[in-house]
Amino acid sequence: MAFEFSDGLNWAMAAPFAAALVAPFAKRMLGHNAAWLLALVPAAIFVHLCGFIEAVAAGNVVRSTPLAWLPQYNIQYSLFVDGLSLVFALLISGIGTCVILYSGGYLKGHPEQGRFLSFMFLFMGSMLGVVVADNLITLFFYWELTSITSFLLIGFNHRYEASRRAALQALVVTGGGGLALLAGLILMSQVGGSMELSQLLTSGDVLRDNPAYTAMLLLVLGGAFTKSAQFPFHFWLRNAMEAPTPVSAYLHSATMVKAGVYLLMRVHPVLGDTTLWMTILPIVGGVTLIMGTWMSLRQTDLKLTLAYTTVASLGLLVLLVGTSNQTAITGAVLYLFAHALFKGGLFMIVGTVDHEAGSRDVTQLGGLRKVMPITFYAAILCALSMSGIYPMIGFIAKEEIYAGIIGTDFQSVILTITVVVGNGMLLAAAFVVALKPFLGEEKAPKKAHEGPVLLIFGPVVLSLLGFLAMLFGSFTAHGLLSPMANAVTGQETHLAIGLGVVHFNLPLLLSLVTVVLGVGLFLKVETIRNTKGTFIRMMGEGPDRFFDTFISGLIRVSARFTRLVQGGNLEVYLAVTFTIVAATLLTPMILFDELPDWPSIPSMHFYEWAVLGLAVVGLFAILVARSRLTAIISLGIQGFSVALIFLLFGAPDLSFTQFMVETLSVVIIALVMSRLSLAERDGRPKLQMVGDATIAVLVGAGFGLLLMSVTQGAFDRHVSDFFTSYSRVIAHGRNIVNVIIVDFRGLDTLGEIAVVMIAGLSVLTLTRGTAKRFRSADGDGGETRGLPGASRGEKGTEQ
Repeated sequence: MAFEFSDGLNWAMAAPFAAALVAPFAKRMLGHNAAWLLALVPAAIFVHLCGFIEAVAAGNVVRSTPLAWLPQYNIQYSLFVDGLSLVFALLISGIGTCVILYSGGYLKGHPEQGRFLSFMFLFMGSMLGVVVADNLITLFFYWELTSITSFLLIGFNHRYEASRRAALQALVVTGGGGLALLAGLILMSQVGGSMELSQLLTSGDVLRDNPAYTAMLLLVLGGAFTKSAQFPFHFWLRNAMEAPTPVSAYLHSATMVKAGVYLLMRVHPVLGDTTLWMTILPIVGGVTLIMGTWMSLRQTDLKLTLAYTTVASLGLLVLLVGTSNQTAITGAVLYLFAHALFKGGLFMIVGTVDHEAGSRDVTQLGGLRKVMPITFYAAILCALSMSGIYPMIGFIAKEEIYAGIIGTDFQSVILTITVVVGNGMLLAAAFVVALKPFLGEEKAPKKAHEGPVLLIFGPVVLSLLGFLAMLFGSFTAHGLLSPMANAVTGQETHLAIGLGVVHFNLPLLLSLVTVVLGVGLFLKVETIRNTKGTFIRMMGEGPDRFFDTFISGLIRVSARFTRLVQGGNLEVYLAVTFTIVAATLLTPMILFDELPDWPSIPSMHFYEWAVLGLAVVGLFAILVARSRLTAIISLGIQGFSVALIFLLFGAPDLSFTQFMVETLSVVIIALVMSRLSLAERDGRPKLQMVGDATIAVLVGAGFGLLLMSVTQGAFDRHVSDFFTSYSRVIAHGRNIVNVIIVDFRGLDTLGEIAVVMIAGLSVLTLTRGTAKRFRSADGDGGETRGLPGASRGEKGTEQ
């Protein structure tokens, strides 16, 4: 594998994000005509990427110069283009050009068209990043960015509850899958020894032979299946139809929903061709294919019909990649290319019909062929490609698919039946969209007419490309799709595409069977639409309802858990906090047998024993104190004992500081409490006292044992030697402790002072507010508050 470097790749990636910043201003100045100007951005990216076709077709990989991101974690911003990423990037930028133009016409006059176009460019840049990312973390970054930008686009009409729900649903499902993917990518990098995809793809069986392979595969599949709407995660894609039609056209043809398929194709050389891979993917893909096509025939909304056919097509692609058969994967490559063209065109056509005829309900439309002839013929061409009928690119794709799955073993037979039935229903759905609104008696909610140039440009271009790809089959095969198939299979692939490439064989016979089946289903579509059944509802609507149940249940559980752990009782908060601290300190030492050796009792002078005794007396004084004032003063004894220890061990400056801090602390706490109450301490049940005492002992034991473990270890003098050597040289100070606090940790000390100051101000505000409430409750006798023995009842009697 030879590498070529192109810094233009980084600029091409930055262009959509720059356009996102400019789009609102362009819309404000140029109106809907801004679309013509803004469309130059994806068009320029498309032209730039076309410059890589020759190099990639020759077997080379184009890379950008890596940019350091988090070098200490081997994370860098790196991009690369091979056959797989090049075709995806060309589809994203090429169809993106058509969609930007289409958006200018579809949202003409919309007050927030500038915001919409900005979101579209963010979405475009995110998807481009996914398919050209080399570093795994770069890939994940863009992966999640597609989820966020799709959330903004799906929820564009945010005033409607259905739009907000659909956007949230897409974000939750795809975002959750993204977290699974992150774990899978990290595992891959650890096992493969690299964060770069271009290096992992040459690692052979390293990932497949590792014991963590199953975990890696399941985590990656979690990300791919949620993104590409595989059963049972398909429901979010159906509900995403709440987005404006330009979003649907882009989402379903070249962007987000194809990201999961891209990921499966990308990792196939290192994770595919195993029993687990060839079991999970065909089953999930097959179920998604049949469920999606059947549900598409039951819809009257043309957008929903197309949405379910996208679900089905994604299932077909997953099934084919899951076979790990070179011919079947080549068929998947062909079908993915064809699908991007005809599905983008069909969604734009449905949007144009809705825009110009006033509805996308197939039961309210008819006879539009006379008033919308260009749209009609574009729909026919797209439907022919979707149905796999000659002379469109979809024909070759279907032939290659059948050639790849035909076999005499049980699995091949089941797969063949599944794909034939699924393709038959796809054909029926394609002609429901392409024929039903245009033939028959003319009817529409409003007087229909052909759409303006901005609306028909995209459908016409994409529908013609489905034919031109066959007409210039040699370029399509050798310049685009063969390198793409090579990247997925890891083997040399030779494709034959052209108007004269028709083989009279079993795949052609299966194609004829598919056409007959599809025509029959098309004629019976009304019957299928009216069919009822629990199983049908469960497959189509069950996961959607489960999502609502799951979210509502999660909210209820969260509310109850919050009430449990945030009940408003400070004693409970402190008990839980210190229990966790004790468990954190003691559990590792006990589990890993790291308890320290019990030290021998040192020989101490009488005055050292006196200091220790003073600390113990202070401790018991706190425990037996009958008033808060006594407890506060006794608390200071502990600090004074520590200060004496500092003094005895030759640190008079620390000792002086400790004396001052303890004195001020006692005074300040006493003053604060005087604003509240210094009366007798609150009584506690004996059971609570035992529990609190247990927690206190455990925390104390935990810290004590931890300190003993630390002091029993070998002493590392590196830090001490550093401060000893440089305190005077750098900071010009002889007192090392002071130099550390003031110079080496100057900002840290400043931060600590700021924290103490903020805490003090908060306490002051709290005590003032509390004191005011007390005075309000007690009347004019508030001046007696804080005197020992002056209870609220006594004050009330005086008044």
